[in-house]
Amino acid sequence: MEAPAAVRAEGLGFGYPGREVLRGIDLSVGAGELVALIGLNGCGKSTLLKLAAGLLTPGAGRVLLDGDDVARLPRRAAARRVALLHQSAPAVPALTVRQLVRQGRYATRGPLGMLRDGDDEVVARALADVGVTGWADRPVDALSGGERQRVRLAMALAQDAPLLFLDEPTTYLDLRHQLEVLQTVVRLRAERRLTVVMVLHDLNHAARFADRIVALREGRIAADGPPAEVVTERLLAEVLGVRGRVGIDAEGGWPVCYPDHPLDPSQLLRNENHIH
Repeated sequence: MEAPAAVRAEGLGFGYPGREVLRGIDLSVGAGELVALIGLNGCGKSTLLKLAAGLLTPGAGRVLLDGDDVARLPRRAAARRVALLHQSAPAVPALTVRQLVRQGRYATRGPLGMLRDGDDEVVARALADVGVTGWADRPVDALSGGERQRVRLAMALAQDAPLLFLDEPTTYLDLRHQLEVLQTVVRLRAERRLTVVMVLHDLNHAARFADRIVALREGRIAADGPPAEVVTERLLAEVLGVRGRVGIDAEGGWPVCYPDHPLDPSQLLRNENHIH
């Protein structure tokens, strides 16, 4: 029998009173894939990640992790399957890097076990894998934004889960640190054999680093496929609301977008069919 997808959404729907967010999402992510979710603010990208991590309950449909309905899994059991790095997290005064990364061990060690002295091998590896072992005893709030994001990535890795979800991991970072974080994710995906789904706002980053791009528009999947097939002028217009051009990187061969100007809503095509 064929192995189940690492993540599979079936007829997934979700909304708040008076506002539908996701409508009939069918999506399958294979083990080892790196998938980028793109789309305008409010299209449902972050909501989709939270549903797939078991943090929200679907209004319709379901999400399967290796064939198991995530909504039926106990919270700690789900956390052993998938680690979600949220877009932002509140600062925790006086917490050191080591203490923050240990919090990723909650699913395995429990609320008391993750606070006891001494790092287990998983914490030590997480610190080393993102290059922050030397900062382990520094206060997190003394770090720069790029350094702090690497530490938060280490905390997610400390869950030791095979699925890694990243919600806009490059937000508020300068270009150097954006590339540093994304290159680290790509490297760790290969070294740890992770399945990665990440929300990105920069289509050029998605085209360069992802195996596959899934574009959401008004709560539905508007495009799904390899960057070379998905990244088109039509996608820029219909999904991102900009007129622009698409070229090919001379060295890497991935698509490169050149957005020219925003489109007026009246100019946007209202075709609900999938973009090809």
